[in-house]
Amino acid sequence: MAQKDLVSVTLVTYNSGRFIKRCLESVLEQQYPHFEVIVIDNASTDGTVDLLEPFEDKCTIHYNQENIGFAAAQNQAIALSRGEWILTLNPDVLLLPTFIEELVLAGTIDSKAGTVCGKLLSISPTFDLPDEQLVDSTGIYFTPMLRHLDRGSQEPDKGHYLNFEYVFGATAAAALYRRKMIDDISIQGEFFDSDFFVYREDADVAWRAQLMGWRCLYTPRACGYHVRSVLPGKRYALPPEINMHSVKNRFLMRIKNITPDLYRRSWLSITGRDMLVIGACLLHEHTSLKAFGFVLRNWKRMLAKRREIMKRRRAQDDYLAGWFSFEPVSRPAPKPSASAVASVRAPRA
Repeated sequence: MAQKDLVSVTLVTYNSGRFIKRCLESVLEQQYPHFEVIVIDNASTDGTVDLLEPFEDKCTIHYNQENIGFAAAQNQAIALSRGEWILTLNPDVLLLPTFIEELVLAGTIDSKAGTVCGKLLSISPTFDLPDEQLVDSTGIYFTPMLRHLDRGSQEPDKGHYLNFEYVFGATAAAALYRRKMIDDISIQGEFFDSDFFVYREDADVAWRAQLMGWRCLYTPRACGYHVRSVLPGKRYALPPEINMHSVKNRFLMRIKNITPDLYRRSWLSITGRDMLVIGACLLHEHTSLKAFGFVLRNWKRMLAKRREIMKRRRAQDDYLAGWFSFEPVSRPAPKPSASAVASVRAPRA
């Protein structure tokens, strides 16, 4: 049984030596007193294991013998966790000291908020602040082309995004998930779909959560920094394997989650984007062509997942369609009550 008020911080490392020490230090310096840290290393070869060893007395660390992917390793960490809340965290994230506390506080606003996210700002790979501070993410949104983008990404931070809001979903770089939601929306025993391996697994979770009636809350009071390595328009800088998973997961996510009504409303935008993706793979990005082979080989398994999701769907078509827009969509949310603030911030033995 999950422990009330406990937050389980789950990290997956894979050749994360540049970041992991400072990331874990920022986690262990959190003001929120009731948390545990679980790290899954996916067979790193860059010295990450040596950097993790000094933290073994403060964290639960498991060393995999092979790289099983971000999604499967996060599921592994979640299975080991005991918290009422799960905070998935990338190794290239730095948290300000009140980050966890503010996320938990926002989670008291709405019992149907299964996900809570904060304001991530961009930081360099050396963890140096840029001359001009840029927003990294304040939640994710979907366009009618089925692209998922980070709200506010690369905008100069001018002190905006200051309201509590409902957004479509959260980037798993730093997302707080309610255990009750994890249990409710897991499919075939998995929260993150291990077929995704890496990339878009958080967008898939966000879409599935919305289908099943859960909400995502954004709080401006939880702040951290993120080294963003995947940005629209910079595919050329990414490893071919990552780009292949990006293509594959675009189609897996749709097979599982799209409703006939949403497809009808956006079919022209979806088809146009599909033609662009397929054409790019045929003409330039040949290493991504095997994505289509994976989709075809695993079609029946994806349809089985889809049937399970649609059987448990609770959201109406108009509600879902309202989230798919070329501009970020958000909806007002209340602030935490004074009693909730006092309860979360109360000293604990």
